[in-house]
Amino acid sequence: MRRDEIADLTAFVVVAEERSFTKAAVRLGMAQSALSQIVRRIEERLGMRLLSRTTRSVAPTEAGERLIATLGPMLHDLDAAVASLGELRDRPSGTIRITTVEHAAKTIIVPAMKRLLPDNPDIKVEITIDYGLADVVADRFDAGVRLGGDIAKDMIAVRIGPDTPMAIVGSPDYFRSHPVPASPAQLIDHRAINLRLPTSGTLNGWRLMRGGRETRVRIDGPLVLNTIDLILDAALDGHGLAYLPLDQVRHHLAEGRLMRVLSRLTPDLPGYHLYYPNRRHASSAFSLLVDTLRFRE
Repeated sequence: MRRDEIADLTAFVVVAEERSFTKAAVRLGMAQSALSQIVRRIEERLGMRLLSRTTRSVAPTEAGERLIATLGPMLHDLDAAVASLGELRDRPSGTIRITTVEHAAKTIIVPAMKRLLPDNPDIKVEITIDYGLADVVADRFDAGVRLGGDIAKDMIAVRIGPDTPMAIVGSPDYFRSHPVPASPAQLIDHRAINLRLPTSGTLNGWRLMRGGRETRVRIDGPLVLNTIDLILDAALDGHGLAYLPLDQVRHHLAEGRLMRVLSRLTPDLPGYHLYYPNRRHASSAFSLLVDTLRFRE
């Protein structure tokens, strides 16, 4: 395969990832018209359409999805191999892309950057918030962060945080019209503020103890949101009960803006883990990141 054909395929993958010619052109630093010509040239060469285009969006066809599934990991490995050359320099360098959930980013990853970045000015860390179970290889991330029980078995996992205490909370205004639940079964009479999980499309189940066993409970409610900050705001406004990390609501509990219920029946969640494919090239920059985030009791 000629070098120009490899460059064309790389450009196609970026368009497919961004699902936009405009965003892909910005990412690649080239004109949108030139990018459109590249994709058209690939499609003509292969004799099939790879992208479905509308006035508002771009999406891969079945053939495009198959090509991305093959090219994505190859390009990721190529980027990692180039990044690993940074070890030949006097100091670690390169960009590390991480997919994570909001709570882990706020409580673990961003605070850890104070220990990593000041002494390593050539390292850049890009953090993407996503509640889906991202495929770090296909989506070209260097690593992901999720709860311990949510990580695929073929990934290397490094614990980066303690177990996470959870709390079911509601505002005093809410409890003026709803009785405080004394058991998980009584939650059926309450309104929940739910978190939608993008990967499965389902609502996040609340982990509770029932009959000495842990179970996941889903409760109906008036609001479905996609960040814990919005869920917290909705709970403070009295829209219903919320299931949130205790560290995010502790000061509201102390100041009386929220009330906690079923505390003895709300188990901790397993701690956050950094996960990455075992074939990843371990650059010095990535190794430093792992060591910085590693949980030490």
